[in-house]
Amino acid sequence: MLVIGIAGGTGSGKTTVVNKIAESFTEGEVAILTQDAYYFDNSHLSLEERRKKNFDRPDAIEFKLMVEHIKALKEGKTILQPTYSFITCTRQEETIPVEPRHVLIVEGILCLADENLRRLMDVKVYVDCSSDVRLTRVIRRDIMERGRDVETVLDRYEKTVRPSHLQFIEPTKNFADIIIPQGGLNHKAIEILTNYIKQILKKTPKTHV
Repeated sequence: MLVIGIAGGTGSGKTTVVNKIAESFTEGEVAILTQDAYYFDNSHLSLEERRKKNFDRPDAIEFKLMVEHIKALKEGKTILQPTYSFITCTRQEETIPVEPRHVLIVEGILCLADENLRRLMDVKVYVDCSSDVRLTRVIRRDIMERGRDVETVLDRYEKTVRPSHLQFIEPTKNFADIIIPQGGLNHKAIEILTNYIKQILKKTPKTHV
């Protein structure tokens, strides 16, 4: 199994990059594990307290469980990926079965921040994008998908998202083997990355599938 880690700031275009890579393979070749599913449960807090939490810090994510799940997938075992609601800021009862595939893409803003997680990755990618473009995408997403208003989104961006990006996320660029500028709009870079993955895959024994 070839493990690809794809990190980058909120709204950088990581999902677009992941989807375009996955589309280049045949059905059943690629599994995707998203860091967003592994946020710690906050159901013990009030809704107001949950919404004030900083979700852009490494300590907000259950990396230990992510590592356990990736190791299990590499051993050929099916795992149950958690699900998380950004509306209630709690982990849900439902889980999603993820089966081992030839390629596993691990995606998330901080997936290069944990050393144990990085050690499991064969290729580490950082999706780069200008801050103004990311902010526009964050506003649109949080309003449409998470039920927030513009004022709330901007306040959160200034107090937690931007400072955490500078402190925790952007520095992980130094761990990347490949950096994709312009985010998901850089079709040429995505094509080169996809071809690179396919070349590595040809040399990798296809087991546990």
